[in-house]
Amino acid sequence: MKKMIFFIMVACWCISIDAQMKVGVAKVNITPDTAIWMSGYASRDKPSEGVLQDIWAKALVIEENSKSMIIIVTADVIGLSHSISQEIIQRIISKYGIDRSQILINTSHSHSGPVIWPSLSAMYNLDHGQLKILIDYSKKLEDNIAEAVDRAMNDLEPGIISSGHGSAEFAINRRQTTDKGVIIGVNSGGPVDNDVPVVKFAAPDGRLKAVLFGYACHNTTLSDYLINGDYAGFAENDLEKANPGAVALFMIGCGSDQNPNPRRTVELAEQHGKALADAVQKVLSGDLKPVNPPIRTAYSTTWLEFPKFNPEKYRKELVEGDRFMQARAKLMLEAWDKNYDISKLLYPVQAVRFNKDFTILALSGEVVVDYSLTAKRMYPGENLFVAGYCTEVPCYIPSRRVLLEGGYEPETSMIYYGLPGPFADNVEEKVFDAVKLVMKKTGAKLKE
Repeated sequence: MKKMIFFIMVACWCISIDAQMKVGVAKVNITPDTAIWMSGYASRDKPSEGVLQDIWAKALVIEENSKSMIIIVTADVIGLSHSISQEIIQRIISKYGIDRSQILINTSHSHSGPVIWPSLSAMYNLDHGQLKILIDYSKKLEDNIAEAVDRAMNDLEPGIISSGHGSAEFAINRRQTTDKGVIIGVNSGGPVDNDVPVVKFAAPDGRLKAVLFGYACHNTTLSDYLINGDYAGFAENDLEKANPGAVALFMIGCGSDQNPNPRRTVELAEQHGKALADAVQKVLSGDLKPVNPPIRTAYSTTWLEFPKFNPEKYRKELVEGDRFMQARAKLMLEAWDKNYDISKLLYPVQAVRFNKDFTILALSGEVVVDYSLTAKRMYPGENLFVAGYCTEVPCYIPSRRVLLEGGYEPETSMIYYGLPGPFADNVEEKVFDAVKLVMKKTGAKLKE
């Protein structure tokens, strides 16, 4: 009888180990080793002057079995172009034979990192030497991310996964209504999403291996000439110091119309980072809910439409506009002359769902907070995190409300991104059609 009990206990233990997912994590330093042009602000007029804080590319691999896994990549940079994103993704697919839906890339959108060429190319007036530095850095970034993924794959071991939610309140809606229209300012009554989703990855012995966390807010505390990861980078550093041996990965949410408040000093970036790290640490120390397999992933694209192209508008900008408008106008007219299709933009949408326990909805571009709040209302039964800045960052993605209100996000920003813009009135509808498709494929239930 005792032998039978022993064999039953062993069998149950083996089943428990088999049911666990495997987790691997790695980080690679991507701090530039030379002065480099920094992204995010059109007002910058010279390269970086030093490093305040190292920046990183990180990879997290979660494997159910050889055919079911998700690779999550985070990076402390402004965003990836379509070409760089596709190169990274194809390298991973070719090496590991996985599906496109099993690769999720999120960039923190730090405005204190290097330009990732050719993103936002209309914003910069560079000489040959500066341009070469940017191209070389972008190519090296592809290698760095591939290296992080390889190291995370080699780090796979059984893991115990759980999730919870905290809150941080330093983000504020920045779309301020004035007599002259909507400006970037402070809108204390505007929509925000204070949620801090946290996913804990522990080894079988209980040690913290990795923590994935998010927040919907622009990384725009700082605007000087020192390389750093802004508040998100400080939060990651604080968490890794508090949990030696663990890797902290930040995923930015739908925060394109949200700014840290207040901002502009290193002390404030540290303060916001600590507030976010404290919120995450509180969740890690509390009661978390298990996250179980199966892992379901889905990926799709949709076309976001622009209004009918008007070449006269750009011919006028070419003569009367400032240097940014002239750069955009030149791009548009060259595309028009070559008969390129500039009537629409290909837009990726992705979902990753762990059983019924935790779901990431990954949207590309600079997504306004309305998308997060609306998605949560549409899927009230989901433990849902809506991430922006995923896959690639082609431009801002306004909701219909923001589009009708006008201002920087739906209109002026398109000049710097070198796109015709603004989008057609159906932009939100088109995005959510794709959202519904990927969420349905992963088994998520839409509110009736």
